[in-house]
Amino acid sequence: MISDALCIVILILTKLYDFNLGSVTESSLWRSTDYGTTYEKLNDKVGLKTVLSYFYVCPTNKRKIMLLSDPDIESSILISSDEGATYQKYRLNFYIQSLLFHPKQEEWILAYSLDQKLYSSTDFGRKWQLMHERVTPSRFYWSVTGLDKEPDLVHMEARTADGHTHYLTCRIQECSETKRSGPFSRSIDINSLVVQDEYIFIQKYRGPSNRSFFFFEQDMHIISTAENQVFAAVQEWNQNDTYNLYVSDTRGVYFTLALENVKSSRGLEGNVMIDLYEVAGIKGIFLANKKIDDQVKTFITYNKGRDWRLLKAPDTNLRGDPVVCQLPFCSLHLHLQLSENPYTSGSISSKETAPGLMVAAGNIGSELSYTDVGMFISSDGGNSWRQIFEEEYNVWFLDWGGALVALKHTSMPIRHLWVSFDEGRSWSKYSFTSTPLFVDGSLVDPGIETQIMTIFGHFSLRSEWQLVKVDYKPIFSRKCNKDDYQTWHLHNQGEPCVMGERKIYKKRKPGSQCSLGRDYSQTVVSEPCICGQGDFECDYGYERHNNNQCIPAFWFSPSSLSKDCSIGQSYLNSTGYRRIVSNNCTDGLREKYKAKMEKCPGKAPRGLHILTSDGKLVTEQGHNRTNIQLDFGDGIAVSYANFSPVEDGIRHVYKSAGIFQVTAYAENSLGSDTAVLFLHVICPVEHVHLSVPFVAIRNKDVNITAVVWPSQAGTLTYFWWFGNSTKPLITLESSISYIFSEEGMNTVTVQVAAGNTLIQDTKEIAVHEYFQSQLLSFSPNLDYHNPDIPEWRQDIGKVIRRALVTGIPDEQILVAVFPGLPTSAELFVLPRKNTTERRKSSEADLEQVVEILFNALNQNLVQFELKPGVEVIVYVTQLTLAPLVDSSTGHSSSAMLMLLSVVFVGLAVFLIYKFKRNPPPALPHQCSENSRRAQKSGYFQLQQICLNHRPENGKPLCSPSQKT
Repeated sequence: MISDALCIVILILTKLYDFNLGSVTESSLWRSTDYGTTYEKLNDKVGLKTVLSYFYVCPTNKRKIMLLSDPDIESSILISSDEGATYQKYRLNFYIQSLLFHPKQEEWILAYSLDQKLYSSTDFGRKWQLMHERVTPSRFYWSVTGLDKEPDLVHMEARTADGHTHYLTCRIQECSETKRSGPFSRSIDINSLVVQDEYIFIQKYRGPSNRSFFFFEQDMHIISTAENQVFAAVQEWNQNDTYNLYVSDTRGVYFTLALENVKSSRGLEGNVMIDLYEVAGIKGIFLANKKIDDQVKTFITYNKGRDWRLLKAPDTNLRGDPVVCQLPFCSLHLHLQLSENPYTSGSISSKETAPGLMVAAGNIGSELSYTDVGMFISSDGGNSWRQIFEEEYNVWFLDWGGALVALKHTSMPIRHLWVSFDEGRSWSKYSFTSTPLFVDGSLVDPGIETQIMTIFGHFSLRSEWQLVKVDYKPIFSRKCNKDDYQTWHLHNQGEPCVMGERKIYKKRKPGSQCSLGRDYSQTVVSEPCICGQGDFECDYGYERHNNNQCIPAFWFSPSSLSKDCSIGQSYLNSTGYRRIVSNNCTDGLREKYKAKMEKCPGKAPRGLHILTSDGKLVTEQGHNRTNIQLDFGDGIAVSYANFSPVEDGIRHVYKSAGIFQVTAYAENSLGSDTAVLFLHVICPVEHVHLSVPFVAIRNKDVNITAVVWPSQAGTLTYFWWFGNSTKPLITLESSISYIFSEEGMNTVTVQVAAGNTLIQDTKEIAVHEYFQSQLLSFSPNLDYHNPDIPEWRQDIGKVIRRALVTGIPDEQILVAVFPGLPTSAELFVLPRKNTTERRKSSEADLEQVVEILFNALNQNLVQFELKPGVEVIVYVTQLTLAPLVDSSTGHSSSAMLMLLSVVFVGLAVFLIYKFKRNPPPALPHQCSENSRRAQKSGYFQLQQICLNHRPENGKPLCSPSQKT
């Protein structure tokens, strides 16, 4: 539908699908200039034999129309510049799948072809230029005004010559191979690029830019990027059909949890739909369906997710009888899915032009129902609701929301519609057709002053299309005057300040059958409120407790905010609160809660790195190549007749790692010669984890193991460094036995060399003459929140140690949390420093400390708060084998447990640490047997990563090629 100040043009494309042939055989283009009263058939103007598949209207100039021909028949486009009255036809050498118009330049278009090529045009499709040959579907975007310097810049996700997917940018007239730039040097995951407002989202990698870039490894959906804030729904490790809602700060860098367990579902094409709805016309109001103990309930927020509450049910039903529904046991629940069909209204709707007015399908009860569904309406932004129908209806807004039109949502034929002029309080029934019609949808002018709609459908399943024009203009008998308006105060359950403002809207009085017209102006009176507690949410790293105070979460250290700060500089130190984004309150608590500028504290140097100029730990002396006939040793051989030297050598790709005997044999009439080469073929080494016990006995053997991914990486060399030694111990084995002679904290580093790759890992071992240890277990609620990642285990260990250390020197307590479920840990009680000479008395002191700690544990006195409302109790389990005085050759249980569980390290992902820390290394291409066992334990994220990286033949993926 096309509209301007003078007239409204309707274009309708109909197609005849032949079920026997399985394709479209005919099409017809219809045009109306009198808003659907009469239609002209344009087949002779587009070509009698032309079969059309789709048409586009230029968003910046609606007089310009582009028609696409059916790609199964021909490849051409038809262009109109007079609202579809006349057309010019242009043939193409590619088949268009979709078009993307520039948001500002009406002549600029991107076209995506069926063979995944991207083309650009600067003359509205008359001529096209190839930009890239391997672009991911729907992952190309025009430049963003105000952020990109060049208006013709295009962002795209494409496969490059190396076979990997990259994020590329180039200008439409300068997009040759040399002109394309890659904002990131590394590849990204396919189907992960999203360019939206000032944000760019990709998967697995983050790079520096003047924009905010995000990386994500879980199922993540961007809900909104409006008002300099990101709303993201993320499915975490323990979720199947729900997502957690996160909101960012003004920079879009730090995210905080807004609502847990938001319901999700799958659309008709398998797309994920999140049950979250942003109310149009009023900022800050969202509706969400949250799953609580297998029940789905609807919640509303008026401050962008800081506070959520249930919807109060209507006081009476349609018959005027009182509704008995007591919060929180009973409330109103709404369906929040937007329609995938553009010709239906969806289960919920609101309009920018009708602030405060919402219509939705739902039910009253203890949870959301999909059987007992009625229609409900709110005129005050969701504070109160009224029921308008006992069945589901499609409802459209007419004339700035002054009239509502409802059609029953049914698969049966209908002939009536309902109209309301008093915001759904009363409805008038009208017959729009004499014969019942199977309604397929309705065309409603997107213009805000809509008073006409076109209903289309079929009289029977075999009949032709029927279009019914419904003109409501006669009902709007006159223009509205000042007596037809009233004021409406936005509020939140009586609180007049919403998002830091008092707002007064002007709208038509319910029941006034007058027309607002095109010149209607919404008058909004707005004044800021004094900042109160409800205008602030908890800052990153803080959680809200029952007393409404924001305190640091168990994993967060406020002092970390100054980690990048140098002496003499200043930094903003958070008070634990931040004003809600786009909240306009002033004064009051604003000064108290805003971040304070403080001097950077002095600190010891940390993070020192030594790097070579090229960033590599090994180098190559040269490249050997042999230009002869040979047997590669892996069952493949090549033979040449009349052989002559090859300039670039003979190339061969090894599909597995190992040591191969390459044999070359040459023969002519004068003799023969043979040469043998032993070739080491390796897979890239991606990650190494050093497995060591947490505590060891002095002068006793300690087993140390390096676990490498992938496990079949070929020939590896291990360099073992202990303490400050300048000479390493070099082995070809991944495990060694070592004796520590010095008490205290000892550092162990392993470097693993594979070809020209060298990676390392470092661990610390507490070495003592004697110690005691005890296994710990926890109340079951900790298992539910355990994401099973190293960072989380480290933080929990620190929290337990803080809970235990009361009058006991901090260095005497060490807590190690083990991977896996159920959550368990080991408590180590160490002797004081410098107590070797008076061992007997020190042993007694140690026994006393152990008795104090065990008494506290046995009495359930040791507990900590994981998050508001989640109290975790620490228990004592059986004693480990670590003796007070070690006289055996065995190892402590901590070492054994580490060896058993080390394969789990770094594999699981938990979102809150994604925003808090650097991401863990990606899982290697192959999954070890232990990893496969972990999949069976139910870790969804682990299973997903393994499947995504497993090659087709089940073998490790090796280097792309080996040149001989």
